[in-house]
Parts: sequence; C-alpha cells; structure tokens
Amino acid sequence: MLVPYRKGNYSFLRGIAPYSGGTIADDGHEIVHVRFLQPVALSAGFDGVKDHLASVQRPLHSLCGMELRSPKPFSFQGFADFNGGYVRVLQDWGLIVDGVNPVARTNVAPEINPSATPSLYGFSYTIPSTTKAKTFIVAGGGELPEGSLDPHDVIRRGETSPEALEKKARFVMGLMSGRLKGMGLGWQLATVVNVYTVHSISAMLASEIIRPMGASAIHGVNWHYSRPPIVSIEYEMDLRGCEHEIVLT
Repeated sequence: MLVPYRKGNYSFLRGIAPYSGGTIADDGHEIVHVRFLQPVALSAGFDGVKDHLASVQRPLHSLCGMELRSPKPFSFQGFADFNGGYVRVLQDWGLIVDGVNPVARTNVAPEINPSATPSLYGFSYTIPSTTKAKTFIVAGGGELPEGSLDPHDVIRRGETSPEALEKKARFVMGLMSGRLKGMGLGWQLATVVNVYTVHSISAMLASEIIRPMGASAIHGVNWHYSRPPIVSIEYEMDLRGCEHEIVLT
C-alpha cells in the first residue's frame, strides 16, 4: 500500500516497524541520495543528518531513506532489540505517525573492515524540484517474505549451494520488482542497483539479476561484499532512482 506522507513531500510503501518498503518523491520534488566517504557511528550519523538537512533548509520530515552498516549480522532477537533504539530516534524526531514508519532502510554487515559499532553509511531526503523524473528508494530486502521477521520463513534457510543461492536471488528480485510495482514504477527507472552477499553471484548474474533488470541493466550492479543484517539470511538487494548524489567527507 502506497501511503502519502505530505510533511515529507513523498509517499511510502507500508512496511514493518523498523522501516518502510520504499519511498517515492511527490510531484514537484525529488529525492537526493547522500553517502559518507566512510561510515560514521550511528549517533553521530543522526546528528550529521540533522546538520545536513538544516544546511539545505529541509525539515526532518524530508528524511526518506537510511543506509546502515553493522559490525556483524544480528540474531533475530538482536535485530529486534537494535530496531527498538533506532525507531525511538525517528519517533523523537516526529517522523513516525500512528505507529507507521515512512523511512526506507538498508542495513548490512561488511565482511571486511566492518565498523566497530552500528554506523550510518548514507541517507536520502526530498527537495523541491522541477525534474520530471520519478525519483525513489527501494528498501533493502533479503530472502524473507514481505513483512516477515520469522526465521522459519527464510527461503532455503541454512543452504548456500549454487542452486539454493539462485533461488534466493530469484526470490529477492521478485521482492524488488513487487516494491517497484507498488510504487507504480519499473526497473528501467533505476539508476543504482546494489547486491549484498559474500557468496559469488557470477554464475547467476546474467540470468537472475541483469536480464530481469531490463533497460537499467546498462548501469550494471554494485556488489557489496557484505552480509545481510540477520544471521541465516545470505542475499540482499536494494535500488534507487536519483538524479543527484552527494558524498560527505
């Protein structure tokens, strides 16, 4: 369900408590994507978001996407505990309305040189714009059915054979496609597609990822050598369509 969030000048796909399924800018606005040159500790990251939004004269409600990096994958319970603290910050900022979180999110654990604490890698927000393009964020998703945080629902749980990974990738591509469809969008509008896994994607790259992307395949994919945020999940993706990208050093 696509839900209007007028205070932020975007609409979002209803997700679960920690994050929405995706966000799309309202007409007359666009989404700007920002990343740090290196991740910063989450508390400092939230301060950085505040400072940046103030510097471009945008309200906190314009925040529509967050990208986190974790030291290592959480247990399902640990993930729930972490999400509680994360969501409280958004509540304090007044972003959550009637218990619904509009902000999309990706959270992964780099396999090499991970941060010592949960950190912020990037974020997205809306600005007034005359662009005709549809700008959007599709939240990160792994091989779990939409809306579930039940470990028993993991697709091919505990398996990492090439055949199992292909099934996982196919499922996640379907999840991404479903979120795009929910926002009235198609793959051809994607400007950046990210894959997060420590398993090789070479054998299935063409058949399960590139070809299903259609016209956006010309941009390729970014493969992050990282694990999804929960133990037993092996493969995650997210994507976006943005005209403006900023790197904060």
